[in-house]
Amino acid sequence: MEEIVDVDYLVVGAGAMGMAFVDALTAHADVSVAIVDRRHGAGGHWLDAYGFVRLHQASAFYGVASTLLGGGRVQSDGPERGLHERARAAEVTEYYARVLTRLTGTGQVVFHGRSEYLGERRFASLLSGRRFRAPRARVVDAAYLSPDIPFLTPPPFAVADGAHVIAVNDLVRISHAPERYVIVGAGKTATDTCVWLLQNGVSPNEITWVRPRDAWLLNRAVVQPDPAVFLGMAADTMAAAAEATSPDDVFLRMEDAGIMLRIDATVTPTMAKTPTLATWELDLVRTIDDVVRRGHLRAIGPGRLRFADGDVRVPADTLVVHCAAEGLKYPGLRSIWTAEAITPQPVRVGFPCFGAALAGYVEATRDDDDEKNRVCRPSPHANTPTDWTTMQVIGGDASLAMTRETDLREWSNATTLNPARIPADLAGDPSVLAARDRLKQNIAAGRARLAALASVR
Repeated sequence: MEEIVDVDYLVVGAGAMGMAFVDALTAHADVSVAIVDRRHGAGGHWLDAYGFVRLHQASAFYGVASTLLGGGRVQSDGPERGLHERARAAEVTEYYARVLTRLTGTGQVVFHGRSEYLGERRFASLLSGRRFRAPRARVVDAAYLSPDIPFLTPPPFAVADGAHVIAVNDLVRISHAPERYVIVGAGKTATDTCVWLLQNGVSPNEITWVRPRDAWLLNRAVVQPDPAVFLGMAADTMAAAAEATSPDDVFLRMEDAGIMLRIDATVTPTMAKTPTLATWELDLVRTIDDVVRRGHLRAIGPGRLRFADGDVRVPADTLVVHCAAEGLKYPGLRSIWTAEAITPQPVRVGFPCFGAALAGYVEATRDDDDEKNRVCRPSPHANTPTDWTTMQVIGGDASLAMTRETDLREWSNATTLNPARIPADLAGDPSVLAARDRLKQNIAAGRARLAALASVR
């Protein structure tokens, strides 16, 4: 037997994008929503995050449009003094619990945790086995870009008997200090892990980093909820792009401008997912000399790491830390509004919560799907430097489409999720005006050059 859930929307996924969409939708439309998620609460992968993780960007850029994450504070001490606060995992999960309580308290939203979406507007409880159907609901696929995480993803390499492998989550629970740590992964999770170990007294000589590709990283100091800083970074990016001869050259010029970072100055990175990193973190991970660049790890056994071109010997008492899950997904862009589903995706490059919230606002304020797709266009993630140029072109077009709509422009400027917002009290600030003028001067040439580079394959 199926129980009927009579709602206007069935949202699959209570992670960052699902929550941002529902928050904006219900704030601007008198509608009913059921949220379905396999986890017990809201927050998505944050409920399974490793213990020492923090947001990579400022807290103000994350969450839902109606509720600021954190207090909008600038850090007054520590290595990030002068930069805006970044929430830890416990703060993020507590924030989403509060947001969910508020949403369900309105009477517009019901939450079905520990439930599996079955397709065709049907879902089932993983606890009771009860089955449900929402026959008239519009489906919102908020899990389209859900990341894999090491805790829930098997290692992408074979593990022989006697080898010691843990997911990064278990690192905080080890009770024996191994002779060597082997960190497997080239992304932000692996970087976080190296930083945390070094901060906790592990010698860089006791760490081997299996890094199949080197990555470009955004300097956290230039991605701040301060319009003079953010618009200045955008202006410098366009200036760098305007003079570049290749995608790699764009990044090298951005590095010269203090926008991009790389761990090894002798290696040109091939990965351009561009998570943020602070310069103090960069200084730490640069102390690790034992970096293995032999492609993806194929297998591990006691005392050895196996690659396609042979083995690397390691001490018998080695702990391998799996950080190699696919954090960013590349399923391809799709129109946000289709007959099958609404699929929230990033709109402004690099800020998924803003894109999902904007989609929720557009859904609440417009009736025609073609019109919604015209003003709210998806932007892809990047993997390589060439992908990044394509992402910038598509994302730039998406931003222009949005800003041409008066109400979208006004709504966007009222939420801290939008990194390009200019608060009213700063609209006349000389530094903001100067940064905005520099962006206007460089954006046409920068966009034109990026478009040309994006066509080179």
